[in-house]
Amino acid sequence: MKITGGEAIMESLLKEGVNLIFGYPGGAIMPSYDALYKYKDRIRHILVRHEQGATHAAEGFARVTGRVGVCIATSGPGATNLVTGIADAMLDCVPLVCITGQVGAHLLGSDAFQEVDVIGITAPITKWNYQITRPDQIPDIFAKAFHIARTGRPGPVLIDITKNAQIETLDFVYPQSFDLPGYAPTYKPLQESIQHAAQLINQSVRPYILAGHGILISQAEKELLAMAEKAGIPVACTLHGLSSFPTDHALYVGFLGMHGNYGPNLLTNKADVIIALGMRFDDRVTGRLSDYAKQAKIIHIDIDPAEIHKNVHAHLGIAADVKVTLQMLLTLVTKKTHKSWVHQFRKCDAQEINKVIEKEIHPKVGKITMAETVQMLSDLTAGEAVVVADVGQHQMVAARYYKFKYSRSWISSGGAGTMGFGVPAAIGACLGAPGRIIVAIVGDGGFQMTIQELGTIAQENLPVKILLLNNNFLGMVRQWQQMFYEKRYSFVQLDNPDFIHVANGFRIPGKKITKREELKLGLKHLLKSQGPFLLEVVVGKEDNVFPMMPTGASVEEMRLE
Repeated sequence: MKITGGEAIMESLLKEGVNLIFGYPGGAIMPSYDALYKYKDRIRHILVRHEQGATHAAEGFARVTGRVGVCIATSGPGATNLVTGIADAMLDCVPLVCITGQVGAHLLGSDAFQEVDVIGITAPITKWNYQITRPDQIPDIFAKAFHIARTGRPGPVLIDITKNAQIETLDFVYPQSFDLPGYAPTYKPLQESIQHAAQLINQSVRPYILAGHGILISQAEKELLAMAEKAGIPVACTLHGLSSFPTDHALYVGFLGMHGNYGPNLLTNKADVIIALGMRFDDRVTGRLSDYAKQAKIIHIDIDPAEIHKNVHAHLGIAADVKVTLQMLLTLVTKKTHKSWVHQFRKCDAQEINKVIEKEIHPKVGKITMAETVQMLSDLTAGEAVVVADVGQHQMVAARYYKFKYSRSWISSGGAGTMGFGVPAAIGACLGAPGRIIVAIVGDGGFQMTIQELGTIAQENLPVKILLLNNNFLGMVRQWQQMFYEKRYSFVQLDNPDFIHVANGFRIPGKKITKREELKLGLKHLLKSQGPFLLEVVVGKEDNVFPMMPTGASVEEMRLE
């Protein structure tokens, strides 16, 4: 039976197990939306308020489920509005399939209405992209797109489909196999590499595991825990590695990075063997490269061979799946404890507690702090919520103070640092994990970049809990201007709207907290609300986030104040 290209798109999505998409209709994608109308009982469509919201929502869904997120938009501005989210997904290894409409094939290159070269624009920020001009191309290209998005190092794929290809018909047959020359991710490491790695670990005195996003992507949480416990190795997490290792475990030593915990950063330069798992040695983790871990033998395990030796030269590079590699390593490492080495981290913890943490979570005077708010949220939820953070000071505070109980509980924008990520990503997380509490922690700056997605939350009646930490500043930029630009606060102060009234305008209830004695009750109200809720907490205007590793500094130059 012949079907239209638009119907073939829907059939292809169903073949890939997709039952949820995020999008915004328009002229060049309208034939596919007409086809979607016939499939609305099998494919749920979430109408966002801006195409950027569609990509971030798809990212949130993908991050919480491990499945491919799907978004759809029209040509021209619809397609270009997806670009920020696509770039975000590329940097953070999030599997997306983004579908864009395009003008008819006969109009390509004519500067027709809403014609934009989305293939050229997105080539640097996708794993793969393709322009479909004939309906018979649809099944094969969709099968390849999903395979590329989810395998190897995950990432976004874009399919641009001309309007005629959506209207014309084809005999639909979905391929069982296909050929992708040059694309063959390596999953299993060489046995000799495993033996070498085990030898280095077994001989080490101060071994150290750096756990990245790859642990969550490959679902290697159990293997990571088993490795750490068997070999007695302390574990620190990157920003995207958070929630991959229990925060209450005796071997968990904290959060790596510019605003991470003191010990995990400082003691990087004391380890004799570093086992880097599914992480890319981002500049926020390494600080000044010339001084990074020169004393250590580095074992770098990552599925993307391009990451091995890219930023930090590894003594042993293993381009393979982290889960498979750890499973093989576990049989060869010897059981050990490294009590004196772990104790060094605890000594650093004591310094950080004394100089930073105690003051932040138990302030005696002044405004409510972000830290005490997140700490209280963590306690009230027993660490069981999915925390979706926007970008800024609140993001770093959330990463530092929320104690994650389960994996896939932390979602944020890392590589791109995309303000506006939080609310739409929380929509996707809410739909991907309907049985869990979803808390979006946002600042007043990033919140206003995608505040229109409150309309999506209201229309779908999604129980997203929004915790707004409001300091009337672009806080992170202001902190840098204070510390490195002699308090020249250049265009960072915000004259904000009445956020509660804005939420009420979207039929979302809310409450504003200004006094410390109201905070606990306010957080309880937020968490007990049946539907969406906005809790605005007014925090100190010039509070800073410490520890801090200034740009260009070494990991040994972490500042506690």
